[in-house]
Amino acid sequence: MAGERILIVDDEAHIVELVRLYLEREGFRVDSASDGAQGLRLNSELRPALVILDLMLPEVDGLEVCRQVRAESDVPIVMLTARDEDIDKIVGLELGADDYLTKPFNPRELVARVKAILRRTEAPPRPEGKVLHLDDVTIDPARREVTVAGQTVELRAKEFDLLHAFAEHKGMVLTREQLLSRVWGYDFYGETRTVDVHVAHLRKHLAASAGVRIVTVTGVGYKLVT
Repeated sequence: MAGERILIVDDEAHIVELVRLYLEREGFRVDSASDGAQGLRLNSELRPALVILDLMLPEVDGLEVCRQVRAESDVPIVMLTARDEDIDKIVGLELGADDYLTKPFNPRELVARVKAILRRTEAPPRPEGKVLHLDDVTIDPARREVTVAGQTVELRAKEFDLLHAFAEHKGMVLTREQLLSRVWGYDFYGETRTVDVHVAHLRKHLAASAGVRIVTVTGVGYKLVT
């Protein structure tokens, strides 16, 4: 992991230098861009291991940068936002961001999340496991394929891992913190909205199922029921 290249796209120089300081202490190579257009260019040229992307950027805003980056690669993206608005976070996650932090943030927390995302990216494949049949939903871990009511559905990597986690614990309540640990690979830092967004996506994919649902257990988390 040490020596991996991280690209920071943020127009606030003091934040860039603070994050650079903490990342370089951990052995990462850090490049930066001060606007969205430059960020897109450097991402294409440098092919970083991870992108830290501010939402509010000159030239091309963070959401558009996220959209364009995700269209050409699966590089992990951590979004930064000064807005404490759920809609911004939800849109960022729906566009393919892996995580986000709201400014002001603890740089140690950002570094911990970067490390966790990279560990997960570099982790060896999970054991194949057996095919799971849940009513009219079939989950094949080896092929990473899911069928719902006989039709193959296309899931993003984390959507598949989230569904697999639910299926392995059918009927059991899983907290958002447990899901963050199992699927995203990092400990709970106080923000679980990313879980809610991915659960919402899964529910859409499972809408055609006659007997499989992910239900909310108020104040606790979620569980998959058949």
